[in-house]
Amino acid sequence: MQEKTVLITGGAKRVGAAICRRLHGAGANLMLHYRASAGEARLLQAELNHARPNSVSLIQADLLDLNKLPSVVEQTLQAFGRLDALVNNASTFFPTPVGEITEAAWTDLIGTNLQVPLFLAQAAAPALRKTQGAIVNLSDIHAERPLKNYVVYSIAKSGLAGLTRSLARELAPEIRVNAVAPGPILWPDDESFDELSRQRIISHTPLKREGTPDDIARAVHFLLADANYITGETINVDGGRNMAI
Repeated sequence: MQEKTVLITGGAKRVGAAICRRLHGAGANLMLHYRASAGEARLLQAELNHARPNSVSLIQADLLDLNKLPSVVEQTLQAFGRLDALVNNASTFFPTPVGEITEAAWTDLIGTNLQVPLFLAQAAAPALRKTQGAIVNLSDIHAERPLKNYVVYSIAKSGLAGLTRSLARELAPEIRVNAVAPGPILWPDDESFDELSRQRIISHTPLKREGTPDDIARAVHFLLADANYITGETINVDGGRNMAI
């Protein structure tokens, strides 16, 4: 990853920040996108630039405004002169039980988890072709095993799994496209999973423990740096949870 440039969406906190730290530690320059987490983004930028000056730039954008996506790519090229990888990490996650699904929820969840990765990949493809680059999408084990009461989210991640395979075929041979599907790594900030629910999930996970954000970051790093003959695949990083649902 030395001197390569990675554009990562939603990179300011949680799993996105772990991916940033892992790739930066491997030598990559980063264009770190954020939507509302300006404080976290600036702190992370300062931390990483202290380790390696001028290696991290920030870009703020509401990615649901599709007209802004070409500009996100263009600003990355202006900052670093090249683009070697795109990590589609930004996501929204909230319940949508049948009977309570709204058009706004559909637009948000499908937009962030499926529409944006497609259109950002499309915008980034010309630059990625020049560098024989790669795309990694952050999927979810619930793409294959729907999460109860999270209908639209599960649909969106299922679509993202299909998008990963489709783009892998469309963008080959110059660009590889893969995905990482986390299991129980970080619980939602809104505490929608109480302690009992969390323990039930962990007890049904073969490895009997939560993963860490760096578990996801290591998988992303592998797919970008060490998987030159892998495309169209999804790696589950879930402690075996997908087998026990």
